[in-house]
Amino acid sequence: MKLCRVLGNVVATVKHATYTGKKLMIVEPVEADGKAVGATFLAVDLVQAGPGDRVLVMQEGNGVRQLLRRDGHGGKLPIRSVIVGIVDEVDTP
Repeated sequence: MKLCRVLGNVVATVKHATYTGKKLMIVEPVEADGKAVGATFLAVDLVQAGPGDRVLVMQEGNGVRQLLRRDGHGGKLPIRSVIVGIVDEVDTP
């Protein structure tokens, strides 16, 4: 899992059928203090996150398949990253 910040959403009029009805967001990996630590990437939003929210992103294929409950096409999905939680607070020692 990665801690990320949502930068915005992506709108596409033509897309793979798997993305129908799903919100696609631009996210940026961050440290606990909010400092950016990596390149932005796209993630499917399952928790109704919005721009500026800190979120947890899963980037593990089997977990993504289980969350999206799809086993078609040999279990393969064109989705790599999924937002699975909104982070309210981060405590660090």
